Amino acid sequence: MMEIEVIHGQIIAKANHYQAVPGKFGRKQIIKDEKIRAYEKSFIQQCKTYKSRCISSRFRLFVRVYHSSVRFDLDNSLKALLDCLQMVGAITDDKLCFQIEAEKRIDKFHPRIEFALLEVNEQKNIFNNQFNF
Repeated sequence: MMEIEVIHGQIIAKANHYQAVPGKFGRKQIIKDEKIRAYEKSFIQQCKTYKSRCISSRFRLFVRVYHSSVRFDLDNSLKALLDCLQMVGAITDDKLCFQIEAEKRIDKFHPRIEFALLEVNEQKNIFNNQFNF
């Protein structure tokens, strides 16, 4: 049975929240801005079910993203979620994600994400032969 975890707060799309700062030898360095760091900190504090699970085999991600408005992108949220899952040790590497079932919903007053991870047996076709490539 899959366990569902809920992380409260508006997930931050990383693509829109990087900033250039002066680096060594006059080069610019790209770093996360304060909004991303604050969301990551909040995620780490809230994540209990999957924290330190260390999933190191193929997995499926099931997620409902409740945004505070329609202007937020679902796809950018997924990358941020996978990065946070790696950060808390839920997964060892986001490249092991072989399937994502995602849904975007709007909840103006209670933005959040609800997700579950399911490890996938290497021998089993995760699409159950629905696609014939």
